Amino acid sequence: MKITDLLKVDTMIIDLKSVTKEAVIDELAGQLTAAGCLHDEAEFKAAILKREEQSTTGIGEGIAIPHAKTSAVRTPSICFGRSKSGVDYESLDGQSAHLFFMIAASEGANTDHLETLSRLSSLLMDTTFRSQLMAAATKEEIVAIINQKEMNVAEDEKREAEVREQRSSTSSVSKKILAVTACPTGIAHTYMAADALKAKAKEMDIDFKVETNGSTGIKNALTAEEIAEADAIIVAADKQVEMDRFDGKHVLIVPVAQGLRKPEELLNRAVNQDAPIYKGSGNESKKETSSSSVGQQIYKHLMSGVSNMLPFVVGGGILIALSFFFGIEASDPTSPEYNPIAKALNDIGGGKMGAFFFLVPVLAGYIASSIADRPGFAPGMVGGLLAAQAGAGFLGGLIAGFLAGYIVLGLKKLFSKLPQAFEGIKPVLLYPVFGMLITGLLMIMVINEPLTLLNQGLTDWLQSLSGSNAILLGILLAGMMAVDMGGPLNKAAFTFGIAAIEAQSFGPHAAVMAGGMVPPLGIALATTFFKHKFTELERKSGFTNYFMGASFITEGAIPFAAADPIRVIVSSVIGAATAGGLSMAFKITLPAPHGGVFVIPLVNHPILYLLAIVIGSLITALLLGFWKKKQL
Repeated sequence: MKITDLLKVDTMIIDLKSVTKEAVIDELAGQLTAAGCLHDEAEFKAAILKREEQSTTGIGEGIAIPHAKTSAVRTPSICFGRSKSGVDYESLDGQSAHLFFMIAASEGANTDHLETLSRLSSLLMDTTFRSQLMAAATKEEIVAIINQKEMNVAEDEKREAEVREQRSSTSSVSKKILAVTACPTGIAHTYMAADALKAKAKEMDIDFKVETNGSTGIKNALTAEEIAEADAIIVAADKQVEMDRFDGKHVLIVPVAQGLRKPEELLNRAVNQDAPIYKGSGNESKKETSSSSVGQQIYKHLMSGVSNMLPFVVGGGILIALSFFFGIEASDPTSPEYNPIAKALNDIGGGKMGAFFFLVPVLAGYIASSIADRPGFAPGMVGGLLAAQAGAGFLGGLIAGFLAGYIVLGLKKLFSKLPQAFEGIKPVLLYPVFGMLITGLLMIMVINEPLTLLNQGLTDWLQSLSGSNAILLGILLAGMMAVDMGGPLNKAAFTFGIAAIEAQSFGPHAAVMAGGMVPPLGIALATTFFKHKFTELERKSGFTNYFMGASFITEGAIPFAAADPIRVIVSSVIGAATAGGLSMAFKITLPAPHGGVFVIPLVNHPILYLLAIVIGSLITALLLGFWKKKQL
């Protein structure tokens, strides 16, 4: 079944209005209903949300594939949605999602919808294909792009099969490498990692075969003969796979994400047999092939808190900024500038019970929920509220969230020894009561006082920054935004900017946003003015970076950085750091943490802020344009 057998013009929305995950699901489901594909929209949405509870279908790289198999579906269909500005979809990589494929499968259907999911995931790992979908002007153009891509993939697979058959009939000296990919859901990363490894192996002229442990079962299974002949095996998996069959072979075991992000490194290690000899245990059922590091887990929990807190920061910050239009002190009833509308805006955005009031409790609640699931949420919220009331601020919320989460995990282990009759009261009585009690006592008696002093010190330091110190901070934060373009360093700088906003210091985050806008804008300018330095596909992708950069989506630069990391990253960091330093030198303040050019009217000096961003982007473009080699 082709993707376009399920995806029609009347099940497409090329300009999504939604700005939240829940709203996207509502909008796409509504389009399916309007197209006559559903019996019961409410039942279908319930099935979609139930699937999201298992694990997010935001697979990363700007893509989300929500799906459900239910009797509420009249006609198996795919609904396509596109958001140029991006939506926080709780994606696996923490990035905003821009391309959405909602798959609606009827309950009586066979595995065709899962096959379609697999094929979709594979196609969408191609950055050029994603860029074409983002740039398409009409629904008909999107259908044509998908059809052409499916045809190209089919031809490539046919040629690969012919090459493999040729190799098997001749004595090739090429190394023979095998791989297995698997992720917990078996839908997205399983196939994307497999395709990334296949593409790189073809480029490196390696005799290669990959087995996928996906939602439709094991495909392209490795035979005993192939395993015996293999020089090494890559197992890129986040779930259990059959391992005893690899006894005595060099086996490289990594998370599935590394298969997607580091295919060349893994293949080189496999070719060089840079992996231990695997010893089979004969007891597969109790073995796990990989696990996240402590650092990865902490990062994931932190990003869960920050992403859920972000709407309060954005909404509250913009409302506070709007109140300033009436006068800096217009929200103060005792001021001659007093205006009741300004007071209302300020109260909603940042008053005692306004949006900013919820920043720290929401941050703590969702960090705890990420660690201990739903039972962690209430203790985390209470711990965050106590931190906020004591003045411990953003730092207090971070500690409260992690503290509550791990306390509830401990309670789960402790109460696991209780009789089965107590199962029903654990989530509604035992976890919340003891979780809140222990978290609250520790926050009040141990955590809040020293953190309040530390938070006050940080606030005083931020407010006292001036001259070269402020400029250096701007250079550092903006440069970090461009180093890994959406990775841990980028998120660390972004999180620091939000903490500064919470401390009522609006300068650092202006530098952060400038630094995040420069890489894609600089690359877009470079592909425009130095066309001979880029391939035709890069020039087309570069054009979309004008929109991504203007919207503060740094990730638009990632495909270019992956293809030419030294030149692109160094040029981007220099340009971004320049923009951040200029922003602080111009004393720019920004109360809204996101929005790109759309929130520039809210800064105190919009012309100077635009100038800083333009100068930084031009520096990146010039460095990249003169540094890159001419394309043949």
